[in-house]
Amino acid sequence: MSKMFMNVKEVMEVLEVSESYAYKLMKRLNRELQAMGCQTIAGKVDRKYFYEQFYGTRSNDGRN
Repeated sequence: MSKMFMNVKEVMEVLEVSESYAYKLMKRLNRELQAMGCQTIAGKVDRKYFYEQFYGTRSNDGRN
């Protein structure tokens, strides 16, 4: 079972982006979640929401 949240290193690896850009993306996703009434954690992003937004799927590999 994978963890519920992704950290910046995981986002960097999956998207192949720099650390600063990964943080920027995570901040944007967390703002979207907050607008929907969800609680967020700075420096982390919900794994399911991340994959929904970037790959249109809830799968952890993003390629299904």
